[in-house]
Amino acid sequence: MPKKLKLVSWNVNGIRAAMKKDFIPSIKKMNADIVCLQETKINEDQRTPAITDIEGYESYWSDSTIKKGYSGVAVYTRLKPEEVNHGIGIPEYDNEGRILEIVYDKFRLYCVYFPNGQKDEDRLKYKLDFYRAFFDYLEPFKKQGIPLVITGDYNTAHNEIDLRHPKPNSKRSGFLRIERDWLDKIIEMGYVDTFRHLYPDTVKYSWWSYRMNARKNNTGWRIDYFFVSQSLIDQKWLKDAFIDNDVFGSDHCPVGLDLNIS
Repeated sequence: MPKKLKLVSWNVNGIRAAMKKDFIPSIKKMNADIVCLQETKINEDQRTPAITDIEGYESYWSDSTIKKGYSGVAVYTRLKPEEVNHGIGIPEYDNEGRILEIVYDKFRLYCVYFPNGQKDEDRLKYKLDFYRAFFDYLEPFKKQGIPLVITGDYNTAHNEIDLRHPKPNSKRSGFLRIERDWLDKIIEMGYVDTFRHLYPDTVKYSWWSYRMNARKNNTGWRIDYFFVSQSLIDQKWLKDAFIDNDVFGSDHCPVGLDLNIS
């Protein structure tokens, strides 16, 4: 494994739509070793070689089995994994194609599209239960001291610094106290929000509504994260974390991580 690694995560809001908006040039320009995508909205029979076979990368996909063109995650990687797993062994969550587990020799990577809770109370409960089940699944690996990288669209802004208008959104899913409490709990469990760890006071967003010129006015939310286990921090692997506001093609922008693997 190379000593220096660049990882990128991007909710593309439909890979086929993104392909029409300079997705490939954007990926090449970012020059990441690993690219994690969320909300791919595609199934196996819809994927073409142009989508799956980006030069220099292998790709792995997890699709929704309950509805076509819904949810879905993917990982493009220059590093050959030791193991690739789909989901966490709970059909209720795995059937929506929200989790890819990529096992490398030095760390475990999780590309996750956490649920959105805005539809109704049942969906909010599903989102909160998903958080619980997913981090319960990780606990044995964390206890072993295995470095863990958990990236994706968490669909929750953590603190007031993480969205432009916190007070008007305090009763909206995505910034409810009960959802924010889960991000508090993740940190209490021993995970680190890499961007906020390095840049505690920086205001930067990763998602903007398509309405009201939100991106042009930077009326955004930071809901895309790279969380890592404390063991990765202790080994001094974390070099930098970033949010790339200059990349377009989705209502989200890419977020990233630079690691120095010891």
